[in-house]
Amino acid sequence: MKMPLAVQAFFEANDVDIVANAFTLNAVVKDEGKRYNGRHAIRQWRVAATHKYQYISEPFEVALRGDTLVVSANVTGNFPGSPVVLGYIFHLAEESINGLEISHD
Repeated sequence: MKMPLAVQAFFEANDVDIVANAFTLNAVVKDEGKRYNGRHAIRQWRVAATHKYQYISEPFEVALRGDTLVVSANVTGNFPGSPVVLGYIFHLAEESINGLEISHD
């Protein structure tokens, strides 16, 4: 599946610093009704998620709409409701992620 390198890093990297650096300095992530502003908060969000759950996200559909990339992924792990299909809406800026919204499809 063809995705920008920053989005590939989001799904494939095991290192939270690599994932955080895929975002712009002032990026915003919206997940589970919460908002994380800036790369530092995004890194903390990712660290907390990986400590709380072990999971795998497997993208199966990608659609590019201007500077927005919509990715649907099967997510399986040790969390309530697993497995689930999640929608990832990436707002891109140059080669980085400027925003991300995660929702149930």
